[in-house]
Amino acid sequence: MDWISELPDELLLRVLSLLAAKDVVATMVLSKRWQFLWTLVPKLEFEFYTSHDVDQDKRRLMFINTFFSSHKAPVLETVRFKIGENARAIVDIGACAANKSCLRELIIESDYSPLSTPTKVLLPRLGFGESLATLRLTNTDLPDASYPISFPSLKKLSLISIKYHNKDLSVYKLLSACPVLQDLDVERCEDDSVTTFLIKVPSLKSLRYKTPWHNKGKDDSLGSVIDSPSLEILNIRDRSSGFCRIENKMPKVVKAYLNVEYSCTKQLLGSIASVQQLGLCLSTSMEAYHEGRIYSRLVGLGLCTCQTEWLKLLMRLLKDSPKLRLVKLDQCHKIKSGHLRPCWSEPSYVPECLKSSLETFEWAGYEGREEEKQLVRFILGNSSRLKTATFYHKSTDPEERLGMLRELSFLPRTSSISELAIKRVIVKS
Repeated sequence: MDWISELPDELLLRVLSLLAAKDVVATMVLSKRWQFLWTLVPKLEFEFYTSHDVDQDKRRLMFINTFFSSHKAPVLETVRFKIGENARAIVDIGACAANKSCLRELIIESDYSPLSTPTKVLLPRLGFGESLATLRLTNTDLPDASYPISFPSLKKLSLISIKYHNKDLSVYKLLSACPVLQDLDVERCEDDSVTTFLIKVPSLKSLRYKTPWHNKGKDDSLGSVIDSPSLEILNIRDRSSGFCRIENKMPKVVKAYLNVEYSCTKQLLGSIASVQQLGLCLSTSMEAYHEGRIYSRLVGLGLCTCQTEWLKLLMRLLKDSPKLRLVKLDQCHKIKSGHLRPCWSEPSYVPECLKSSLETFEWAGYEGREEEKQLVRFILGNSSRLKTATFYHKSTDPEERLGMLRELSFLPRTSSISELAIKRVIVKS
């Protein structure tokens, strides 16, 4: 042990950062050299996997409070709580951040099952947690906080499967306590008790919002409201058949992915006219549009082909995106039984992007159906600047893919495509 004690503090603290907090504290009995070293560890991890009674929960909370009141590291980079589904626990964020250390990142991860008791997270009172920059909560409860709360330095917030005891008001109160928040990641759970998830954060730059519901009935009274005019990245995956209302336009959005099943998406798409990279899977494709919409900055488009109206939506987007350089088509979801196939209708115009900007065309899941052939004929026949066209087919038969390639190669083209290829789709397990 002597030779280990001779190592510099910086190296010893790095080693201690790899241990669970209870083991870190245990090192204080090794020698005088180690007696106070544990109080300077910059990264801490608490693990709770079992629970027997309420008294044990109280002892855990007391241990956490005592630990942080004794901790003296000038900078506390990360604190992580890992809590098993059979362990009840209460984590007081205020206690973690009330000491003199500068706590930068707090992670609370709780395993969850329907029979388990979720971890309760107590939010910090006003004046605590001033240095916290990142907060990640997973499978936890947020009890109602009757006192003022504050996260004045928080820039990244993850809320994964959270239960909000004061319903919509809890969400509003939490996000209102984060005046400089830039990155928000939300994954809702079915019983989170929230009707309207209000995201009113003027400073927000990146938003990922996901719901777990899919085809669980048409309840358009449940959904979200977004009021974040500084957004630059927007990612929504919501198949709940609810709603998403935009309070103010988002003129700074440059990247967006919308996989939604809303009854109407006109307002949502109309608020991101500045987008440069756009991915779409819409259940009501033609409801997304009104005449005169132009995506003047859009250069990259990804479109899911699982819905009946996707072909009409594609032609609209080609028409309204004069600078488009990349188009990717992909069937991201299984097509429902009895689902109608799209119909091809020869347009009376050639989109400006085909004549002046489109360089790359990719199609994953191309099957060579008649409407698909007609679309490819139109794209290849009118794209004067197209450089590469790649088609991914599910067939494992090289002869079948070769035959499809020959068929495509004989289609008329206005550009000298440098690469025309049929490749096999790689199915991820």
